[in-house]
Amino acid sequence: MDLFNSFSFELPTRIEYGVDSLTKLGEICVSLGIRRPVVITDRGIMNTDIPDRVEGILGKSDVESVFFDGIEPNPKDRNVMEGARISADFKADGLIALGGGSVIDAAKSIGVVLTNGGDIKEYQGKGKVKNPVPPLVTVPTTAGTGSEITFSSVITDTERNFKFTVKSPLIAAKVALVDPGLTVSMPPSVTASTGVDALTHAVEAYSATCHEPISDALALHAVSLIHKYIKRTVENGSDMEAREGMMMGSLLAGLAFSHSDVASVHCIAEALGGMYDLPHGVCNSVMLPYVMEYNMPYARHRYDDIARAMGFSGDDAAAMAVDWIKNLNREIGIPEFKDLGIRMEDLEIIAEKSAINISTDSNPRPMEKEDYLMVLNMALK
Repeated sequence: MDLFNSFSFELPTRIEYGVDSLTKLGEICVSLGIRRPVVITDRGIMNTDIPDRVEGILGKSDVESVFFDGIEPNPKDRNVMEGARISADFKADGLIALGGGSVIDAAKSIGVVLTNGGDIKEYQGKGKVKNPVPPLVTVPTTAGTGSEITFSSVITDTERNFKFTVKSPLIAAKVALVDPGLTVSMPPSVTASTGVDALTHAVEAYSATCHEPISDALALHAVSLIHKYIKRTVENGSDMEAREGMMMGSLLAGLAFSHSDVASVHCIAEALGGMYDLPHGVCNSVMLPYVMEYNMPYARHRYDDIARAMGFSGDDAAAMAVDWIKNLNREIGIPEFKDLGIRMEDLEIIAEKSAINISTDSNPRPMEKEDYLMVLNMALK
């Protein structure tokens, strides 16, 4: 690694971290000038006690809010446009994203439409957003996506069955309110897939071609925390030390990949999510060890560092890390690729969509359609 390469590290989001930090939400909104926020969420969160708690906390600060719970998994362009319409009708002066990665990504894109106009599909890629989104507070309820502090939003184009990314520092949250206590209600299956999703963020951030020293440090510490706590959290969801460790690991991994990038694991996962509407975390979890195996000749030294962060050593450390991830997936109930319901005749188009993803160039091994087909067939065996 050349420590003297130039790089840019931008963090426009203030992080408020801690158990019970949700109680600060009202004062945070007031400090940002938010008096009429729309709370963007989903129906799963609405079935918990969290919305009532949020409404009560906001009410104590005289903040009037409405809830929009129309966000689907793998958020759709239609969800974004409907959320923008409701926010405009309410004359919202800010947004609160309450949920997992789908909700937070959708809230960012809702903000884009509110301040930039048009259709969200017009903002695919980098540099298309010209105006900052309304003041946004992100409140993650899962430990996995890191979306609360990233500059990107992944949305499904329902006409093309294709996931696209809106990427700009102008869509970042003003404040990320990160309360590990909000993750306690996550079922083991969601804890497992979002946890390996966070690990994927750290691994890809560290091994991406555009990594830099600060993202490297964040990624390796994230790997260490996730390795230590993920099984404990899945096995005992009320283990608060483990919940806090996983939330911090997810947060650090999000900071890492937002200043580096993700790579081919995400390229495949986004193709699968766009075509089959499969959970993003599950797709990342399934594909991570196989992409690592394929990348090994090009990224062994980086994977050795990741392995050492997990506690492995020796000449085979990188391979041991890959084996550990495969065993972890089996132990915590991550399905295998063959169980995802993928039609074999779709492998070609999955590979094509993966290859045109904007993060393909960040993979340590150059990837074309044929390379993606090889990885997909590795996962099938």
